[in-house]
Amino acid sequence: MSKSLSPAEAALREAALDYHRNPLRGKVSVTPTKPLVNQRDLSLAYSPGVAYPCLDIHADPAKAYDYTSRGNLVAVVTNGTAVLGLGDIGPLAGKPVMEGKGCLFKKFAGMDVFDIELAERDPDKLVDIIAALEPTVGGINLEDIKAPECFYIERELSKRMNIPVFHDDQHGTAIISSAALINALELVGKDIGQVRLAVSGAGAAAIACVNVMIGLGLKRENIYMCDSRGVIHHERENLDPSKAQFMRKTDARTLAHAVEGADVFLGCSAPGVLSAEMLKTMAPRPVILALANPEPEIRPELAKAVRPDCIIATGRSDYPNQVNNVLCFPYIFRGALDCGATRITEEMKLACVREIAALAKAELSAEVAAAYQGKEMHFGPDYLIPTPFDVRLILRIAPAVARAAEESGVATRPIADYAAYRESLTRFVYQTSMFMRPVFSAAKAMPQRVAYAEGEDERVLRAAQFAIDDGLAKPILIGRPAVIQARIERNDLRLQPGVNVEICNPEDDPRFRQYWETYHRLMGRHGVTPETAKASVRRSNTLIAALMVHLGDADAMLCGLVGKFDNHLAHIRGVLGLQDETHDLATVNAVVMGGNTLFIADTYITDEPSAEQLATIALRTAEEVQRFGLPPKVAFLSHSNFGSSTRPSALKMRRAREIFGRIAPQIECDGEMHGDSALSETIRRRTLLDSTLTGNANVLICPNLDAANILFNVLKTTDGHGTTIGPILLGCAAPAHVLTPSSTVRRVVNMTALVAANATSRAPR
Repeated sequence: MSKSLSPAEAALREAALDYHRNPLRGKVSVTPTKPLVNQRDLSLAYSPGVAYPCLDIHADPAKAYDYTSRGNLVAVVTNGTAVLGLGDIGPLAGKPVMEGKGCLFKKFAGMDVFDIELAERDPDKLVDIIAALEPTVGGINLEDIKAPECFYIERELSKRMNIPVFHDDQHGTAIISSAALINALELVGKDIGQVRLAVSGAGAAAIACVNVMIGLGLKRENIYMCDSRGVIHHERENLDPSKAQFMRKTDARTLAHAVEGADVFLGCSAPGVLSAEMLKTMAPRPVILALANPEPEIRPELAKAVRPDCIIATGRSDYPNQVNNVLCFPYIFRGALDCGATRITEEMKLACVREIAALAKAELSAEVAAAYQGKEMHFGPDYLIPTPFDVRLILRIAPAVARAAEESGVATRPIADYAAYRESLTRFVYQTSMFMRPVFSAAKAMPQRVAYAEGEDERVLRAAQFAIDDGLAKPILIGRPAVIQARIERNDLRLQPGVNVEICNPEDDPRFRQYWETYHRLMGRHGVTPETAKASVRRSNTLIAALMVHLGDADAMLCGLVGKFDNHLAHIRGVLGLQDETHDLATVNAVVMGGNTLFIADTYITDEPSAEQLATIALRTAEEVQRFGLPPKVAFLSHSNFGSSTRPSALKMRRAREIFGRIAPQIECDGEMHGDSALSETIRRRTLLDSTLTGNANVLICPNLDAANILFNVLKTTDGHGTTIGPILLGCAAPAHVLTPSSTVRRVVNMTALVAANATSRAPR
């Protein structure tokens, strides 16, 4: 351990080294997207089958986007001459940074990356090498190449290549800082066409930033740019052309002179170059973009102490307003590649700037709130630009970039339907989005009134806002109006009680008498007295929600975010009743695992179901699967595999399959069987040649509650990565679901769509 490191820095160093070393070396790998499990797969993936797409591409090069990953593949290229604040450490030492960049592309925009580190410093040779990569990738992200060579390399590549070339150190920083600037100027009430800008630094990032700001309306004559020798003025000689374009006639010679009277300071230079004394001389309400990393040109706490009226952004994550390139580069490439852009135009960059700036003014997303719990994040001096975890970035930036590419005349595959394109991008945001699409469509067809028992919960409020914006449902929030209003305001939501959302106050609702009398009528012969009915309705929001559905004041309900599952279930069973009095309630949970989704039942209610109950549960689960637009394929799971055991549980599962086959002959099923047999036709046919199930099962019926719940929780943690839908309540006489306290906002949204779609299917036509 270096003696110069503080304990915190030393701990970070060891943690970072261990992160990169274990459990596998590095941060990236190549994963096949097609099965390679038998001889036929090999013949399709390689020889002889691979010849056919090769010949098609030879005849029509555009077919490469149909048959290969090129349209989703970016090369991150460096020669290691200017690595992430570390300087000229060379291409090999820069490889961890390039791998990390690839991870960000994948994480935020679903794009694959080849990181390419080149041991070449000659700009012309670099251009030749990179240009030769064009058949391999759909775009080039230049990274950590020093100025001024980076300008020449990008310019020459853009001329020679018919795919997007983007130097992120220049343009990424420029786009994000420009978004921060226009929002900051709005807050301080200044016009970008009138402000004076002082710039510390004349490298790739600083010049790119200024050029984008000029595109937004900044006047060139109001720019004072400084390099290590001071102001770039009219008497300077032997200036590089990239700097010479900012030469101006002035008596100013130092950064201190340039800063005096300036409205905006832009720093892409070195730590601490903007002193407190210099800051004092700036114009009223100055905007400071101190982007040197990891140590800015001035620390925010010092800037605020000297000039409380300033607004400041830095490149650091531990201060507000972090200018982070990840807000831009994944999404600009996503939009560019999806429309077949041949290059990145100024119009595409400006479209990106405007979308980022606009998103900072929108209400906070659920994902951002979860990632930054406890922080108040509203548009203002400490929230100029969105955070990297705002999932709406891709939904706004990629379509805007694609549209700008089309308008610029560089889109070879223009987007035909932008609404559909935006919808398709949700697959990179929510793993459940494509799977849930049929349910969302059904809910939107006839939005129903959904009562939320936990109407004060912020997850519910965010889900309700989404439901309104997307036309999924008409929310009814059960809770205290003052609390709900305060939380709406705290989260900058646009819910308007009495306008787009209804509130039922459990402490003061004119329907209270009707509700308790109804409850007493339903439960009077189950030991519920009038006084008990009054107290129960006062005490339980779930009971109120169930009564609202029962009496027609709501079409559907959700509950369960607080309290025990069984308590909520008892109220639903008592008030709403059963769909079929001969069969009790049950639940099914869905686990989304990449391209595969499994429905597992019964996960929460029936401890030891009989064969008859299992058959009914399987039938109701199959009906739910059809709601998602999927053909149900049912497997009755057991420790026994097609008669290998005669224990009671095996015989029960065998009989359940037989009953199900009689009551639902149109649905594929088989059992009793092992779990691996259910999920692999190849394994199944080793045991049974005439299986009545084809392909892989997607409905897994377990012998008891313990088995189902354990299987569900294991899968959601391992393969599902926590992406689940449910619990979906089966067998209730009215649309209702009981959630769990661990539910996320997205799960509440999904279950809102599901219960609303259920209500729509039951509504009179």
